[in-house]
Amino acid sequence: PTITEPVEQILIQDSLGRVRTPRERREVLLEEYERSGMSGIAFAEKYGIKYTTLASWIQKKKKRTLSDQKGPEVGVGLQWVEAVVPEQRDYMEQGGPLIVRIGGAEMEVADRKGAMLAVEVLRQLGGIR
Repeated sequence: PTITEPVEQILIQDSLGRVRTPRERREVLLEEYERSGMSGIAFAEKYGIKYTTLASWIQKKKKRTLSDQKGPEVGVGLQWVEAVVPEQRDYMEQGGPLIVRIGGAEMEVADRKGAMLAVEVLRQLGGIR
């Protein structure tokens, strides 16, 4: 079903009087919202949904998508990180870039400040201690 088809349905309410929207209908609405290019407030108003409800559906969908895409949990237990140190100590002062590779990701830095930032970024992303 698409959003433009008229739908006759019985609205189910919980004990607090809130309307319960079936999962299939939520998914159709979310797909339509993504295609519409409308703001969340405008879309919710057009289709008779409270904006906070639409926002919570969007958040839950994002969480589901992210949890489906996650690989093994990062930062659990010990981790080994390979680092290659250039032979010359003043390598970065000579203008050559330093390339840092971890877990398939690659980062190029130009100076010591960038190297320190790279370490912090990799700590945050990879759970490195």
